[in-house]
Amino acid sequence: MLPSEVKARLESRIEGCEFHIQGEGCNFQVIAVGDVFEGLSAVKRQQLIYGALSEELASGELHALSLKTYTPAQWQDAPENIDA
Repeated sequence: MLPSEVKARLESRIEGCEFHIQGEGCNFQVIAVGDVFEGLSAVKRQQLIYGALSEELASGELHALSLKTYTPAQWQDAPENIDA
């Protein structure tokens, strides 16, 4: 799988989120930024992402995900945000 494929699938399944994807094969790092995470615990945020990719994870098309989730306000100060 390519990062662009993971991004396209996430964008089609979770509205109003911006995704930054790195990785190759079946292992990817996902940074997700969106208002959808407002008020959710870290576990609920991760469940949202894993749920959106449940078919790919179950089939083995995706094996490992490293997730970081931010609201837009949190993203402003995130170390991964090189524009901050």
